[in-house]
Amino acid sequence: MTSTWVGIDMGKRSFTAWVAGSRRPLATFSNTQEGWERLATSLDPAQAEAAVRLVVEPTGGYEAALVRFALERGFGVSLVNPARVREWARSEGRRAKTDRQDARMLADYGQDKEPPAWRAQAEEMSELDSLLRRRVDLEGMLRQEKNRKEALEHRPGVARGVPKSVDRLIETLEGELGQIEGAIKELQAKHTLLESQAELLDSVPGVGQKTVLPLLVLLDRWQVLTQGHGDAKGLVAYVGLDPKPFESGSSVHKPAAISRMGDRVLRRQLVMAALGGTRGDNPLRAFYQGLVARGKPKMLALVAAARKMLVWAWAVYRHQSAFRTDLHPHKA
Repeated sequence: MTSTWVGIDMGKRSFTAWVAGSRRPLATFSNTQEGWERLATSLDPAQAEAAVRLVVEPTGGYEAALVRFALERGFGVSLVNPARVREWARSEGRRAKTDRQDARMLADYGQDKEPPAWRAQAEEMSELDSLLRRRVDLEGMLRQEKNRKEALEHRPGVARGVPKSVDRLIETLEGELGQIEGAIKELQAKHTLLESQAELLDSVPGVGQKTVLPLLVLLDRWQVLTQGHGDAKGLVAYVGLDPKPFESGSSVHKPAAISRMGDRVLRRQLVMAALGGTRGDNPLRAFYQGLVARGKPKMLALVAAARKMLVWAWAVYRHQSAFRTDLHPHKA
C-alpha cells in the first residue's frame, strides 16, 4: 500500500500540515483536541486510498499529544532527527525557513526517505523514562546551586539574604530529588519485570546504579523502534557512539570522532560509566588497556569502551541472560 506523507511543523499552540506532492499547505491547526480532529477529518479522503504517515520533529514534548491521537486514529507516525532532515534539505538546495516550508520539507523528506514508523513504549517504561529525565533535570539544578553556594562563600559584599535563598533552594531541590527517587523505586516494585531486567543489565561491566535504568529504557526503546529486528551496530549509531572518520586521499586526515547523533545526556552517562568500569578488574578494563597499549589515545579508547559496554548490554537484554565473564577472559 502506498503512503500519504504529511509533514507536521509543530509549535506550542498550533501546527502546520503539508501533504507531500501538494502545492500549498493543508492548513494550520490549533494544538488541541479540536485541531487534531480537524486534521484527521482533512486527511480521511487521503486515507481511503493510502496509509497516512505523519512526519514530525520532536519539539520538547509539544508533539506528544498529537502523536498519541494519530496512533489511536490509525495513522502512522515517524519522529525524525532534525539534524538529518536539515542535512537532507541542504543537499536538496533548500534554504528558506518558515512554518509552511518546514512542513513541506518534512513531508518531502518522508516521501523520499521513508523513515521508520515510531512506536510507543509500554506505559511503565514511558513512566520510568519521564522520571529519569526529571531526575537528570533536578540533579543539574542542584549541582548549579551548590556551585553557586561555594562561589558565594569566597565573594565579598554579598547580602546575607542571598546565601539563605540558595540554601532554601538546595533544600527544596534535594527534597524533590528524594521524591523522584522514591517514585522510581515504587515503579520498580510495582513492575517486577523492570527490576529483573535491571538486575541482568547490572551484570555488565561498567553498568552501575546511575546507568542501569537509563540503559534499560534505551534498550527497550530500540527494541520497540526496530520491532525486535535491531542489531548492535544500529544501536551504537542510534546513540551516536559510531565512529566518524574524516580521511580523503593521502593528505586529508582529521582526528577520529563519533557522530554524536543521539541523546547527548545518555551518551555522557555511558562514557562516564565506562570510565568507572575501566578502573575495575573486568573484561572492560582489559579491552580499554589493550587499545591504549596499541597506541590509541585514552579518550578514543574510553569511547570505544563505552561502545563495547553498550554492545554487551544489548546482548544481555536481547537474550535475557546475565553477562558471562568466562566468555571474555581477562587478566586479574
